[in-house]
Amino acid sequence: MSKKRVFDDPCGIARALNAVGERWALLVVRELVFGPKRYSDLHRGLPQMSQNVLAQRLRELEADGLVRRRRLGPPAPAAVYELTERGQELEPVLRALAHWGSRAPLPEDGAAELSVDALLFALRATFDPALAGELSLRCQLDVAGDRFRATVAGGRLELDRGEHAEPDAWLTVPEAAILRDLVFAGAALHDAVERADTEVAGDTERLAALLRCFPAAVRYPAPQASGPPPVSPDPVSPDPGSPNAELSDPAVSAGSRRG
Repeated sequence: MSKKRVFDDPCGIARALNAVGERWALLVVRELVFGPKRYSDLHRGLPQMSQNVLAQRLRELEADGLVRRRRLGPPAPAAVYELTERGQELEPVLRALAHWGSRAPLPEDGAAELSVDALLFALRATFDPALAGELSLRCQLDVAGDRFRATVAGGRLELDRGEHAEPDAWLTVPEAAILRDLVFAGAALHDAVERADTEVAGDTERLAALLRCFPAAVRYPAPQASGPPPVSPDPVSPDPGSPNAELSDPAVSAGSRRG
């Protein structure tokens, strides 16, 4: 295992980077902002990150008191990672970074896709109260099988994982890329419904207004006019009780070997 590099500098920025300055560390935190995840779900959200590096970052974040590992009880016992209270304090930092970074050019190859949690975090970071105006809406979002509550009122957006008891509108998309195109690439809602396994219900007029509340400083390429978008064969499923096969957890295995 490589030794963690630290800055020999008493500045608060340097001390913060000692905890989250390693590559991928803040993206692991991003994947946990909306709630706990199993190791396998974390890896699905960060597919370009090797399992060894993910395990190492989790151990480091645990050691620094930003992440903890706990076991869920019945009926679906599983080990999950979640942010500690100190880790949750990083959310406004991440939101500011996301807003600042949204003006940077997109990767030239465009091969990588946003994870579900990365996309929903982008919505938090780019929501514009001026565009929302007097909009009031409780919207149920189902993105690749992952459910989120979106509530707009008084020029504010509340977005978290879970289900509204009585939403005003529903939007179901089979993959994150379709929702990304709706909010950041100028795709029309009715086109998405016609082209893909996308479903809408309830107050679609206010739903469309919600989708227009996220200005993009750098626009994503417009989706193709014909043909359904590719559907991921292995969608992100952050539900700790999901029947999906769970990857072995190297962070735990390494800890067991050390102990």
